[in-house]
Amino acid sequence: MGTNAEKHARQQEHRNRLNTAQSELEAKASRRKILTILGAVLAAGVVIGALVLLTTNGSDEDASTTTSPSDATSTTTVAGDPSQAAAELPGPPTGATLTEPTTCPPADGSAERVQVFAGPPPDCLNKSASYSATFDTTEGPFTAQLDSTAAPKAVNNFVVLSRYHYYDGVPFHRIVPKFVIQAGDGDGAPWGNNDLGYAFEDELPKSSTSYTDYSLAMANAGPNTNGSQFFVVLPDGGKQLQPLYTFFGQVTEGQSVVDKIGALGTPSQEPSKAVLINSVTINES
Repeated sequence: MGTNAEKHARQQEHRNRLNTAQSELEAKASRRKILTILGAVLAAGVVIGALVLLTTNGSDEDASTTTSPSDATSTTTVAGDPSQAAAELPGPPTGATLTEPTTCPPADGSAERVQVFAGPPPDCLNKSASYSATFDTTEGPFTAQLDSTAAPKAVNNFVVLSRYHYYDGVPFHRIVPKFVIQAGDGDGAPWGNNDLGYAFEDELPKSSTSYTDYSLAMANAGPNTNGSQFFVVLPDGGKQLQPLYTFFGQVTEGQSVVDKIGALGTPSQEPSKAVLINSVTINES
């Protein structure tokens, strides 16, 4: 059976093996924890960057909407002509503040301009009709077909805001060449951080392939925070986006005007020239 000394030696050897095994397990667990944390940080960095770019906060995008949603990992290399200074943007015209629930505006455009709403609009779309929007800007007009099948809430919201002249006199306050142009801040205090009076839910595409050249999408400040701000994707800009922004339309005419606006960026992503939306006319057919 062995002496007591031999017994103690075997017990000590056993304890040593257990201690060594435990140390190895703890070291492996620690390495796994570090790798998990690093992975989470990197993943969060991508998502946060996306939201930063296309959000509705004036310091957000890096769209990114827009716009703030960064998705655009290459925006630091396409942030605009470094020789161009940011232009001073005029404030939008004043508008009414609604204190009663929003109603459907007249389709003939006779409503007064509204700047703040008491809540989201009702469903004002004709289910059997199709809708397009013609943007009259200080750089020329362009027209977008609105996709009420892919995003009925976003299209309804855009139609209602346009018919309430919400976008009249509003500038493209953020321009990132080769990525997006963003607009839709109806009060400009500060630009990119407006209070519309409500938010509505996402209608997200299944993949980033929806963000084709000259497509329209909603800027946001996180999940289900859509309001009035939107962005137009410039050529090849869609490949920088994750499907985190509601796609709701496609520019079908005047792409050269969009390109012209898209060339007016600066390193700060502010425009080098003020480009205003004079009006948005909704065409129902």
